[in-house]
Amino acid sequence: SKWMMMAVLNGDVTMVQAMAKNNANNILWPDKYGWIPLHEAAYYGQDQCVRVLLGAQPSMINKCDLKGQTALILAVYREKVACVEMLLEKGADPDLANKDRETPLYKACESGNAEIVVMLLNHGAVVNKHCIQGCTALQEAVSRNNVEICEILVQAGAKLSPTNMYGIAPLFTAAQSGHEETLRFLIKHGADINSEASDGATALYEAAKNGHEDIVELLLSQDADANKAGKKGLLPLHIAAQRGADGIVSLLIKVTSKYRVNRSGVSPLHLAAECNRDAVVEILIEAGYDVNAMLSDDRSMMYEDHRSTTLYFAVANDAGAIPNLDTFNPLLVALRQGSIELVTLLVEHGANVNAYVPTHPTSFPATLIFGMKYLSMLKYLMDNGCDALSCFSCTYGSGPHPPHQETSERDDLRYNTNTLRNTGEPVQFCEVISTRSAGPIIDVLLNYVGHVKLCSRLTEHLDSLEDWEVIKDKARHSRPLMQLCRLKIREQVGIHRLRCIKKLPLPPRLIKYLNHEERNQENVL
Repeated sequence: SKWMMMAVLNGDVTMVQAMAKNNANNILWPDKYGWIPLHEAAYYGQDQCVRVLLGAQPSMINKCDLKGQTALILAVYREKVACVEMLLEKGADPDLANKDRETPLYKACESGNAEIVVMLLNHGAVVNKHCIQGCTALQEAVSRNNVEICEILVQAGAKLSPTNMYGIAPLFTAAQSGHEETLRFLIKHGADINSEASDGATALYEAAKNGHEDIVELLLSQDADANKAGKKGLLPLHIAAQRGADGIVSLLIKVTSKYRVNRSGVSPLHLAAECNRDAVVEILIEAGYDVNAMLSDDRSMMYEDHRSTTLYFAVANDAGAIPNLDTFNPLLVALRQGSIELVTLLVEHGANVNAYVPTHPTSFPATLIFGMKYLSMLKYLMDNGCDALSCFSCTYGSGPHPPHQETSERDDLRYNTNTLRNTGEPVQFCEVISTRSAGPIIDVLLNYVGHVKLCSRLTEHLDSLEDWEVIKDKARHSRPLMQLCRLKIREQVGIHRLRCIKKLPLPPRLIKYLNHEERNQENVL
């Protein structure tokens, strides 16, 4: 009841005790989020209220809300140590995960609270459980660069090289993120320095790609293989040249085999010239790379003009020519690179969030091809007026679809045009979305549309994982009136004003509502 919730929020233990004694059943009544008073008490750190509530109804200790969250997960997420301790001592299940399969231990690593991590492990928490994305607690600790928690987890039996759904191991994550401390820790404990992700990329490749010169230097000092090519045939030197990381290029030139470069069919000079990396071009020429190197036939065929020489790349850029997929506008390039800073800057200055690729027609904005690699990026595009409805307007509907070719989430369309066929017939959204990540992506998109019907391909994707049944239900049922109103208001405001909506003369609550921020509690859970 409302009075019980108020008593819990105020930490009024006497009142909670009296109400629980007079009507023990009312503490089991959930609100619209599936929360019972125990969830409220755990979330707000009212440990004595937790004790009283469990004394009245011990059986509710592992009760979940609509997102599969127990009181323990909420207390861990909020770092309410006393509540965590109380719940564990009363028998809370330390391994009961939410609907994203995130356990209390995983959430403790996410929050970076070593005290709670130890507490959970001491109460028998399983250390190697995977979340829905395939990540373990150790991977989460590595992504936060928390060496202390990494030490605790490894001592508790955490595996050093578990991989997530993309084949990414903790060492890869550390290198990719530039986390030197955790990288040294993993190397010290024997993690495989040359492990590869699903797309063949190594930790060295990712460090070079992201410009982490100190990480590249550390990996090379530990004999990381600079001549391992990814599935696209590119070496770390290639990506460093493309990104203009001249310091990293200088390090990699010394350990990269020119024979392996020649086998790749593309010189790092091509990539440096294509991206106007003048300093890198000079370094490569000084190191003896041939300015007249030609693209291999298969790589040349990737461009409509069948370009081959480094000179052509340089001239095309200097003259402002943008052939083939280089017709991508800057926003598409920023999205492809995964740079939220550049994406934000471009959108704020009027970039078209509904940009298409003229040479490869799609029934939905091309921005989504790259934006859906990161849910935060996808949500940002949607918040700024990207067309979500087109993703559900499939011409095949509930009928049979063309054969599905699973593609890597990390595909770069500069070198892989298989995803978008150039036949004049628009590609449907359901043809490019990956089965491995369909659920969370569709879940986000559904927040920005009214009632839609999922085509048979999207339904097939959601059927592949039992936990995604709730997303199908979300699409199946009528959309809430609050959402329909929000969509209508956003439509009336217009896409151009959505970018600067916080500057409009609207009440703050309305602005939060239009930006899907009307209830903080919904955002954090």
